[in-house]
Amino acid sequence: MSARRLLFITAVLALCTHTMAFADGFAGLGGDARGFAEVAPEKRLVFPEDFGAHPSFRIEWWYLTANLKDASGVSYGVQWTLFRQAREPGPERKGWTNQNVWMGHAAVTSANEHLFSETLARGGVGQAGVSAEPFRAWIDDWRFAALDDSPSAGLSRLRVSANGSNFRYTLDLTTDKPLVLHGKDGFSRKSDRGQASYYYSQPFFTAEGVLVIGGREVKVSGQAWMDREWSSQPLAPDQKGWDWFSLHLSSGEKVMLFRLRSETARGFCAGTWIAADGAPQPLEGNDIALTTLSETNLAGRTLPTTWKVQVKSRGLEIETAPLNANSWMATRFPYWEGPVSFSGSHQGEGYLEMTGY
Repeated sequence: MSARRLLFITAVLALCTHTMAFADGFAGLGGDARGFAEVAPEKRLVFPEDFGAHPSFRIEWWYLTANLKDASGVSYGVQWTLFRQAREPGPERKGWTNQNVWMGHAAVTSANEHLFSETLARGGVGQAGVSAEPFRAWIDDWRFAALDDSPSAGLSRLRVSANGSNFRYTLDLTTDKPLVLHGKDGFSRKSDRGQASYYYSQPFFTAEGVLVIGGREVKVSGQAWMDREWSSQPLAPDQKGWDWFSLHLSSGEKVMLFRLRSETARGFCAGTWIAADGAPQPLEGNDIALTTLSETNLAGRTLPTTWKVQVKSRGLEIETAPLNANSWMATRFPYWEGPVSFSGSHQGEGYLEMTGY
């Protein structure tokens, strides 16, 4: 066995040990974060710098979901995610001594199928990474990158691609809307005890491209939502998972909502109402109500897959339904992620993610 192969296996085993901590907070993030950078409310996000990686923080991700339709109106969903996790704090080391582990998730969802793939990479050797200007995110041959190579291109034109054992996709994304900073200028509180992350989104992408499912090519178009988040301890010790919605309203407005579930206290809710021109308005927890309407049994777990969602100040009262209730990501950190539609006071589509069940 080569030294490189041994080092990579060591990195994978280190990542897998974090899986056991998942029930106590994503990647153990409800625990001790000493030595890692802290999220501070006075920081202002800076672009394009904050498109890139933040190795002084313990965890971050680049996340894309897309609600798509083919020419006959059949619905599909696409997910592309890149995670970076530092196994220990300190200056970033070079080569095979680098302390970062990268993980990619990709999925394609239809009413009848939920296909997903996962890939792992060790940091420091070029197998995975992110550059800010121009924006490039990659792991193996999966790519999420600016189509324009000029340094000032930003996120206005991107291409995303990934593949699994029975699927692949390539989508082109365009937008002329501003980025949306969640919370207070990107400082997103996750509890009443100080936990927080830096969090921004681009929820206004128009998407067009091709899915290949089991050898069948499907041309699709629709809308996509990118999330960027980084922190060192976004969960309190008693928080066990979250329920997160990204909603595209037919009016052109967007809504992001999340609830962090606690074993000892009321769940912590927050969100952002996003006007059609991109202007954000933070939503406080007492303005949000998330109620389970029906559940689905998956992988030995019971998950709430149909929801009543209310934002009282905006007159939003909707019921969400999954495109495919079996949108279970049976990855090293298992979770539910899939497209939803909704009706009631407002109509539209979006995505639901549920972790920690």
